[in-house]
Amino acid sequence: MTRIAIIKTGRTFPSVSERFGDFEDWFITALGPGPQITVIDVTGGDSCGPVADWDGIVVTGSPAMVTDRAGWSEATAKWLAEAVEREIPVLGVCYGHQLLAHGTGGQVDNHPRGRESGTHCIRLHEAARQDPLFEGLPERFPAQLTHRQSVISLPPGAVLLASTDFEPHQAYRIGRCAWGVQFHPEFSAEVMRAYLEIQADSLRAENQRPETLLAAVTDTPEATGLLRRFLHLVTNRSSR
Repeated sequence: MTRIAIIKTGRTFPSVSERFGDFEDWFITALGPGPQITVIDVTGGDSCGPVADWDGIVVTGSPAMVTDRAGWSEATAKWLAEAVEREIPVLGVCYGHQLLAHGTGGQVDNHPRGRESGTHCIRLHEAARQDPLFEGLPERFPAQLTHRQSVISLPPGAVLLASTDFEPHQAYRIGRCAWGVQFHPEFSAEVMRAYLEIQADSLRAENQRPETLLAAVTDTPEATGLLRRFLHLVTNRSSR
């Protein structure tokens, strides 16, 4: 059975978890049946163990900031760098995307234009056509987003795969089988709306219109499908 580690790097808002569950629940649902999934809460002191224990690794989002350099975060960044070196498939999402970049030599910091939140159009680059995870996806597709920090510069040797008008580094691959995605494939439209409702005041303070963002929320099947694509890729590698 395919062994997947979900590295839990934080918790969602209490009001959201009461309605929809927490980060790991959304990933487990989107990954679907089949794998043996272990949730490792690194913020609570759980050990990731040897990277070789896992066929694939998924890293969640977080309300934390990579630039805070928390002990658990820095340790996890080093562990992810080892996973990349050993070619254990990794998918880092939002905070996980940033942490993977940080651990492999990229730069993470606040986005100079503030927060990107809501459903936005992901635009694939030419390199995505030949990428094992992204190949076959449409050139443009919607995805759910909420972040204030970004990967300001990619790790050395990383391949840029996707952007939005706001965020140039929406997705990249480092090594043969490690990916970072700034967007949230695990978010449903309902979860995205709940986030926008909570963020409404801070969005207005940044001269954004939460009402407009809420009206634009839609389902994101191509983005969500990346998690099943990742699982398929991991399963095929582990069965060789």
